Amino acid sequence: YFQDLLNKSEKALYDAFPSMYGELYTQNMKVFKDLYSELRRYYRGSNINLEEALNEFWTRLLERLFKLMNPQYHITDEYLDCMVKHAEQHKPFGEVPRDLKVKATRAFIAARSYAQGFLVGSDVVKKVSQVSLSHECTRAIMKLMYCPHCRGMSSVKPCNNYCLNVVKGCLANQADLNTEWKYLMDSLVVVADRIDGPYNVDTVIGTIHMRIAEAISNLQENKDSITAKVFQGCGNPKISTKGSSTEDKKRRGKVALEAKSSAQALEMLVLDAKGNLTALKTYWITLPGILCSKKVMASSAADDKCWNGMTKGSYLPEVMGDGLANQINNPEVEVDITKPDMTIRQQIMQLKIMTNRLGNANIGNDVDFQDASDDMSGSGSGDSCPDDVCGKRLSKSPSTRQPETHAIPKQSGHGINGASSRSLPSTFLLLLSVAFIAAQHLWR
Repeated sequence: YFQDLLNKSEKALYDAFPSMYGELYTQNMKVFKDLYSELRRYYRGSNINLEEALNEFWTRLLERLFKLMNPQYHITDEYLDCMVKHAEQHKPFGEVPRDLKVKATRAFIAARSYAQGFLVGSDVVKKVSQVSLSHECTRAIMKLMYCPHCRGMSSVKPCNNYCLNVVKGCLANQADLNTEWKYLMDSLVVVADRIDGPYNVDTVIGTIHMRIAEAISNLQENKDSITAKVFQGCGNPKISTKGSSTEDKKRRGKVALEAKSSAQALEMLVLDAKGNLTALKTYWITLPGILCSKKVMASSAADDKCWNGMTKGSYLPEVMGDGLANQINNPEVEVDITKPDMTIRQQIMQLKIMTNRLGNANIGNDVDFQDASDDMSGSGSGDSCPDDVCGKRLSKSPSTRQPETHAIPKQSGHGINGASSRSLPSTFLLLLSVAFIAAQHLWR
């Protein structure tokens, strides 16, 4: 939507300016194209000083227009340098450059930070979804989903609390994203209010061409007085020996460009985005419950005829809290709370950085998006599931296995009870994949 506003403004300028300004436009077309190119690059995250880019545009435009409007004089580069030094005092374009700089910088800072916030959120989901399941988690999922079939209880659903403990153990590291993830969602909501409010993004970005036209009209209308002031400050330039071309004076005067407001469209987009952001605030800690209730189809918490990991009956252990630190006594998944997953820790840091940037954007301060951390990766190996995986609780001895952070989760493992190689609990892996892809889709 933001880029569409900019594209429409640029097209309106290209469509209207040739007939409005004649040579003033055709001989300076590159100046306008360069401005929109810089604005577009800035929005996409390039390390560009927006204020300097706008100042450069007005300087180049003034130099070229001054020469075109005074063709009878031989104006050197040194003379133009002198003129530019006095430009702030003479204000040849009126108040437009200063006003546009203040409004455009705030609007573009908010717009690009907002868009970058979504990209960071999407990238976090993508990278987190590539963290492979641990060996202990794989064993726990096998027990949760396959052992009832081995016991002749294929129609018995897993107990809900049992399922929650398994999934919370498997997604313990992911749940630690929750705090910084929530801060990012809150920050995006705040910036969204700025975009559709004080920073007036729709009006500022969509009417850049109109402000430029206004500035040029100011220069044309005050040409004589501005020229006299420049001559007074910089001296009279030499008369050109090449003769003078005539300025197309019939195009002078105020210009009326139509501004098609789409404020309602922006309001609806922002409202929809804020609704989705609010719904996603607690995504990482509500994911276990969603998976157990909608994907694993676990029975109700009060059911005493569900699969409890041993037999059909009620599930007595309490449900663990969210996050890695709360899994120390998880009865279903052995979780080494001293070894957090480094990929997820890195994503937590990325969320913190982006939230800080949005905080700066909210108050109109520019931010730099150039720094990026290298991906961290590791490797690990899985052992075969022991014969009695379905009959005994897992050992609580400290694990010496290195954290697994493969780029793509492994999809197969060793057999059980000496059987030939069989696939891992592919149903549950699919559930996790669907959940992560769904989250990623929301960011789009």
